Amino acid sequence: MYQINKRPRLALTLGDPAGIGTEVILKALADPEVSQGCDVVVVGSRDLLFQNYENLIKNLTSLANPSELSVIDVPTGGEIITGVGDAASGAASFAYMESAISQTLAGEFDGIVTAPIAKSAWKAAGYNYPGQTELLAEKAGVDRFGMLFVGRSPFTGWTLRAILSTTHIPLRQVADTLTPQLLTQKLDLLVECLERDFGIKNGRIAIAGLNPHSGEMGQLGTEEIDWLIPWIESERCKHPNMQLEGPIPPDTMWVKPGIAWYGNSDIKNPADAYLALYHDQGLIPVKLMAFDRAVNTTIGLPFVRTSPDHGTAFDIAGKGIADATSMKAAINLAVDLVKQKY
Repeated sequence: MYQINKRPRLALTLGDPAGIGTEVILKALADPEVSQGCDVVVVGSRDLLFQNYENLIKNLTSLANPSELSVIDVPTGGEIITGVGDAASGAASFAYMESAISQTLAGEFDGIVTAPIAKSAWKAAGYNYPGQTELLAEKAGVDRFGMLFVGRSPFTGWTLRAILSTTHIPLRQVADTLTPQLLTQKLDLLVECLERDFGIKNGRIAIAGLNPHSGEMGQLGTEEIDWLIPWIESERCKHPNMQLEGPIPPDTMWVKPGIAWYGNSDIKNPADAYLALYHDQGLIPVKLMAFDRAVNTTIGLPFVRTSPDHGTAFDIAGKGIADATSMKAAINLAVDLVKQKY
């Protein structure tokens, strides 16, 4: 257990400097309930941090002053144009990530909170990674990792947890990519995470089917009959302490969590976690329920990593209207996970 008198130390990357990362960070760190719970070091361009602050403070009052923040200065190599994600902004955000990861691996930080990046800008800068998750895993030297989305309902207090089996790949590749071996890896990570990070040792996990109606006995696809149902049966024997339910038809799996999120936290049998088989199957319902509150946490790393579950929002960058709720949630969850982890 984490030492009571030791505050978690977090690296907070600016993300794509042309997006809303700086704004949501300055808004989040202005909240005493966020800033007083940890020691945060911002990793990014000091000049851009101050430039954005001077622009935003004209119309906003609740912003952290960069002069009062700890900053690891990572200068940008090209001109950054607010609202325009390009090779220069991609190279900058990649450099921020590399700095944060290397120093975290060296023991300087307990975890990393990442502001959003633009995958297209990374590609324009010559970095062909599907996203920050894959870069984190590569630099950390792990091949067992997963994207877990966590959100706490402001209506009922119920906590939604959803993990993706496949992430940033074309939809046409999903069926070929999914295998019992891949799902075993994701499920094992999820079980470990529930037990270690959330204290859930006898929980319930709902597992989605792949096809409409979970294949309807092979009439709408055979993956469920061919291997998914046998795989779930074998995993039930492997994890006798966990209740594994599925394959649940994808269009109905999210009904109970939707009710638990919006209407009644006492609904019978909402699962402790949901295993989605591909990106949109999991993230469409998560973002419908918790777009401004969900947090993406990478599980399987040797350190904590969280990120707000939204993008760079280039269209509103610099306008002072970005919502920092998800960034606050990402920082708070990182603090909780660090304390639970150590």
